[in-house]
Amino acid sequence: MITEKLALVSLLALTLPTSACAAWSSTTDLARVTELASSRVPIELADLDDGDDPQLDTPEQIQSLLAAPLEVDTAVRIALLNNRPLRATLRELGIERGQLIEARTPVNPTFEFELLPERNSAYELRVEYEISDLILAPLRAKVAKAELEAARYDAAAEVVELGFEVRSAYLGVQAAQQRLALGQRAIDALAAGRDAARALTDAGNINDLDASLRIAAYERGRISVAMLEFEQLEARERLHRLLGLHGEDIEWTIEAPLAAAPETLPDLGPSENEAIAASLELAATRSHLEALARKTGLSRTEGWLPDIAVDVHGLAGAPDGALQTDGTPWRFGAGVSLAVPLADRNQGRTRSIEAEFDGLMERYLGQAIDVRSAARLARARVESAHAQARHFAAVLMPAQQQVLDETMLQYDAMQLDLFALLAREREQLELAIVEVDTLESYWVAVAAHDALLAGKRVDMIMTTNTDAMTPAGSSSEAGH
Repeated sequence: MITEKLALVSLLALTLPTSACAAWSSTTDLARVTELASSRVPIELADLDDGDDPQLDTPEQIQSLLAAPLEVDTAVRIALLNNRPLRATLRELGIERGQLIEARTPVNPTFEFELLPERNSAYELRVEYEISDLILAPLRAKVAKAELEAARYDAAAEVVELGFEVRSAYLGVQAAQQRLALGQRAIDALAAGRDAARALTDAGNINDLDASLRIAAYERGRISVAMLEFEQLEARERLHRLLGLHGEDIEWTIEAPLAAAPETLPDLGPSENEAIAASLELAATRSHLEALARKTGLSRTEGWLPDIAVDVHGLAGAPDGALQTDGTPWRFGAGVSLAVPLADRNQGRTRSIEAEFDGLMERYLGQAIDVRSAARLARARVESAHAQARHFAAVLMPAQQQVLDETMLQYDAMQLDLFALLAREREQLELAIVEVDTLESYWVAVAAHDALLAGKRVDMIMTTNTDAMTPAGSSSEAGH
């Protein structure tokens, strides 16, 4: 009897589920997401298996990156390491990974132990196993694998989108800083006009109406500068959220101004076909379609495959502990049970999955149309923004500078008064603020175009205030 008990213990140990002890590692899935998302720029994702505490402060690695003036590539790197929504998405890949592990894991056998004095036996030991689940396990694993790949595509798309959002927010901070600097220079010009108007009023050289117009223009300018200051604060807070920063870590600086638009627009390439080929959205939908197709095959197989269970059982001894008539302590037997699919063959479930597949296919075709349209629009947006930025740099700003230079000559010749000169200076600063808007629009459009070709359609979000420093009723001819 000792031998039989040892054999039973060994059998139980071997049939315990081994997957319960295997902890999910993010390494494989992170490597795949990195591969999918780094078609343009190599990326670095946070290691989710290092046991870091989500409540800890910013790691020293990120703090060292924030010590120097922040550059756009550094900002993207920090966001990929520290953005909490992205980290949540990457951790949630473990859901699909767990479902794949579950699909691959064989079902547990069923053990039964009974006392059977009525059958002239001391007890019965029965082991039953579902063969059907073992047969269907590979099909279920293929469904789960396709869903995992779709989740990886979705995560990669989120990585690309985050990269664009960080670049857009970084450009927004640069533009806001430049607009504020120009606005402060404009308010200085308005202050000079106000002070000159007060002095001339005291001397009796201009009337009270002209002086009041200059003072009102200055006060409106102060409101405009306050708006520009808040715009800069709002732009910085947007970038803080994307970088996952708080506390002392928000004291970073950006020194570089917006880069000028290139004289010649770079070749944008056949962006429509490239966008289709690169689209992570379409790839994720294809993986979902594959999962549904495999799920349809699984449902049909489950419909015609009988539920097959095999069992092995043994009867031991007699109620009084005596041996059997043949002198052996055990009597063994086996059996097979079938649940034959006569009426229910998964017809309803199969039809439901087929309908889901057909609907998703229609959406896939619609997504492809949308991606092509987005590619054309992104290209047109880059071309239009580039044309506007170059027109400002090559035509408008030089023309405005010439106006200021001519005004200065006439002022030196005493043909124009101080107010006319200050008005021309302020007009130049206001035009420079609009030029900053056009530069921001161009570089954001370039970032959106790159994101599309990296696999993700994005929405352009910009903070522009082209009329912020235009004080109504402040024309230089007031009072003349």
